[in-house]
Amino acid sequence: MTKPLLHFAHANSYPADTYRAFFRALEPHYAVSALSMHAHNPDYPVRDGWDALRRELQDELLQRYDQPVILVGHSLGGMLCMMVAKQRPDLVRAVVMLDSPVVAGWRALALRVSKLTGLDMKFSPARFSQRRRKVWPDLEAAYAHYASKAMFAIWPEEVLRDYIQYGMQPHEDGVTLRFTREIETAVYRGLPHDLGALARGTFPVPIGFVGGVDSIECQQAGLDATRRLVGSHFAQIPGGHLFPMASPEAAASATHSMITSLLGETA
Repeated sequence: MTKPLLHFAHANSYPADTYRAFFRALEPHYAVSALSMHAHNPDYPVRDGWDALRRELQDELLQRYDQPVILVGHSLGGMLCMMVAKQRPDLVRAVVMLDSPVVAGWRALALRVSKLTGLDMKFSPARFSQRRRKVWPDLEAAYAHYASKAMFAIWPEEVLRDYIQYGMQPHEDGVTLRFTREIETAVYRGLPHDLGALARGTFPVPIGFVGGVDSIECQQAGLDATRRLVGSHFAQIPGGHLFPMASPEAAASATHSMITSLLGETA
């Protein structure tokens, strides 16, 4: 029996191979594919509102598949999946957004004003990404750097090793990040402030949300608009914003359950 096609879109600054353990837990149920790294193709430049990044994912689906697929995305990836599904529902069977809260209402207005005034650099993750360390003498030094940080220390070693192996590239002084901090910052600063409009009314394909109970990103964005968008297809599991890395098997189980619910309702 042919497995359903699942296309995954990664979070900002984490290339798709960082999620290899998460993919492996999904593969008994789905044929999983992903673009290795969003936002680095000059044909799809990072601009305010992410329209070119939406086109990048949309074109990827058109090139890879001859039938609608299940879209799963984490953070940035989840928002891009929602944007593609809204514009081209013919390409999509269902969407699962992993800790990708919809910014709407007064928060969206505040986001728009902050981008116009430059205040977004004080409050968004961009304030950290623009000065993030980006060069290490070798892979082991990079691994030790990240393993010493609380956010990454809770990841299984295999996942952190995957991030180091697939998230680094050679540099004249050792190794450096493949996902550049300049593009990471531009992605954060380009966060769309009109996602609330996409979430209004009846969404054209089944859509669900799985978030981390302790996600600071969800606390900052609020979840009211997300709940209105997905209705009963809302779930949270233990963990923070990066729960697909910290708990890949639990994340895959919750994702599979959500997909089963979404497709069951369609049937």
